[in-house]
Amino acid sequence: MAIRLILLALLLIVPAASRAQDKGVVRVTSDVSYEFLARWDVERLNKILTVDTPKFAGVQVTYTPAVNAVRLYRVTYSSVVPERGNKPIRATGLLAVPDISETSLPLVSYQHGTVYGKQEVPSFPEQSPETQLMIAQFAGQGHLLIGADYFGMGTSTEPEGYMVKASHQQATYDMLLASRAVLNDLHLTATRLSIAGWSQGGFVTMAFLEKLESAGETVAAAATASAPVDVFVALNGFLSFPRKNDAAWVNSLFILSAFAFENYYGVPGLARSVISDSYYDVARKAYLREPFNVADVPTDLHKLLKPDYFDAQYFAASAYGRLVAQTQAYRWIIKSPVRNYYGETDEAISTGLGRLAMTYQQAIGAGNPKVEAVSTGPTSHRGTFATAVPQWKTWFDKP
Repeated sequence: MAIRLILLALLLIVPAASRAQDKGVVRVTSDVSYEFLARWDVERLNKILTVDTPKFAGVQVTYTPAVNAVRLYRVTYSSVVPERGNKPIRATGLLAVPDISETSLPLVSYQHGTVYGKQEVPSFPEQSPETQLMIAQFAGQGHLLIGADYFGMGTSTEPEGYMVKASHQQATYDMLLASRAVLNDLHLTATRLSIAGWSQGGFVTMAFLEKLESAGETVAAAATASAPVDVFVALNGFLSFPRKNDAAWVNSLFILSAFAFENYYGVPGLARSVISDSYYDVARKAYLREPFNVADVPTDLHKLLKPDYFDAQYFAASAYGRLVAQTQAYRWIIKSPVRNYYGETDEAISTGLGRLAMTYQQAIGAGNPKVEAVSTGPTSHRGTFATAVPQWKTWFDKP
């Protein structure tokens, strides 16, 4: 009896998350399950901060060192596709749990940027350098961290829903609800909710914020880096006012959105109407993540796209342009504190676009002070993210 009491006492001391060993898939409800992926120790987390992230981002940034190990879980949950009449689907995401004794912890939801591999997403953290940084900087310092893979990514069997707003909102919101169910199973409680995202994930973060506010959720802080909050503004810039530093990879923005919009909004032939006949097949392979030669996709938009799209009026009136024009995430009266970080030499997001949400909110009546635009200086697209993350952390930690 004495031995049993001692073992029970030790069990109560060890955090519930640490007791959840790799037992395969753990079903929480009929809609939610999770599985243990790995435990990353402090040494690994600090290597991410000091070696791996500078290599990925191309800039040296000082991060607060990790102080605790982290346990990683893949969460699988049920969701629906709003654009397809709420078609039921299964989606995945990551839950990172600090390996510490505290059971009530602040929660950060991270929305990932554009990736070209189906598994370069949060729930496959070994393949996602941006997720690794968030794990090391936040979960490595006592924050719970979650991240949805978006529809069509991770283990999802759907086509990718790239920049499809309502589906992004659904994926992130349902991931939040599913994560809370998993945390409850682990005997953990999420307290203060903050959300953040980079690039495409910046757009998704703002769209997610709109969804959260409409649902009555309290968001302590929302931060983005290099966020294309208005996709019509972003794509118009590449077509009508190209800059010398525009990234060669902006071709993928047109490819992924054209095919995703065709699939999710149900517009047969939409991608073919946008992409030049000579490159349609290879572009389709790129969207479907089928094998293709990257060199076969032109970086020159004048080769990739149909000539009509360089006429601003034609673009705006086209079926594709009208869908793009709906793809914005800043035109409501924002109630939560927001900081949009932007780089002054970002090769994908202009300074005007980086400041757009703040400018819009300031233009409403006497001005809405909730939204701020914050410069990270002369940083690249990746450099803006790497520079913003520790600033997110400082802000999120304020009472």
